[in-house]
Amino acid sequence: MKSSGLKSRKTERLMALVAIALLLFCPPMILVVDRISASHIGWLPLYLFSAWVIVIGLAAWLMEHRAGR
Repeated sequence: MKSSGLKSRKTERLMALVAIALLLFCPPMILVVDRISASHIGWLPLYLFSAWVIVIGLAAWLMEHRAGR
């Protein structure tokens, strides 16, 4: 019984991660970041790389996280 509850919670967290990734990489959000220009520095590559690292890191943490710890 507990294992199905843990799988359900893991599934919910992975679905939330997908929703966060969709929000981070949706075109309106990317356009907002692309329009930010402070002293002619393009922030888009930094934003995309950072968002990618966050999504991959959270996915790795969710998949490797064990309930017994």
